[in-house]
Amino acid sequence: MSRVAIFGGTFDPPHRAHLALAHAALRALALAEVRWIPTGHPWQKARAVSPAAHRVAMVEAAIRGSEGEARFVLDRIEVDRAGASYTIDTVKALEAREPGRGWVLLIGQDQYAGLHTWQGWRELLARCTLAVARRPGVAASPPPEVLEVPHRVVPLEMMDISSTDIRARVAAGRDIADLVPAEVAGYIARHGLYRH
Repeated sequence: MSRVAIFGGTFDPPHRAHLALAHAALRALALAEVRWIPTGHPWQKARAVSPAAHRVAMVEAAIRGSEGEARFVLDRIEVDRAGASYTIDTVKALEAREPGRGWVLLIGQDQYAGLHTWQGWRELLARCTLAVARRPGVAASPPPEVLEVPHRVVPLEMMDISSTDIRARVAAGRDIADLVPAEVAGYIARHGLYRH
């Protein structure tokens, strides 16, 4: 059974830590591929996110420029689906579309801590292996109800870079060349993203 990581997120913008995490997952989990899935309608985000077309294009730019890693694949399954983007719906749709895969859910430590608030989270744990990216110096702290449900966690280290900081830097006119791939920085500049 080939193993595929589901790597979802707003990717607003995708950055070097996302790429480093995807590469680490390939190595640590013996994956056939990492499926990059930009969120369509992120129901838990309080702020407005950039239009899906921009976020999809930035992910394309990031994975195309990442040393030609053929196992990085963009999947539009959530941006092409109407309504709120629930991970459980995405997993079910992927299972129906591609039976025989072993699905690994690649999430951040903050997402792991809030997993009990996700739609259908218990079923999600039954369907996927969790791979949790831990931020440097911060212990994972899922609530007891998550720990009570049998599941497997594969720990991965996460670089300390955030999309929030990148957007703030762009808004302030500061350089982001060390935080995002050159192709992503070029796209942000050409389209005037995050200026306001």
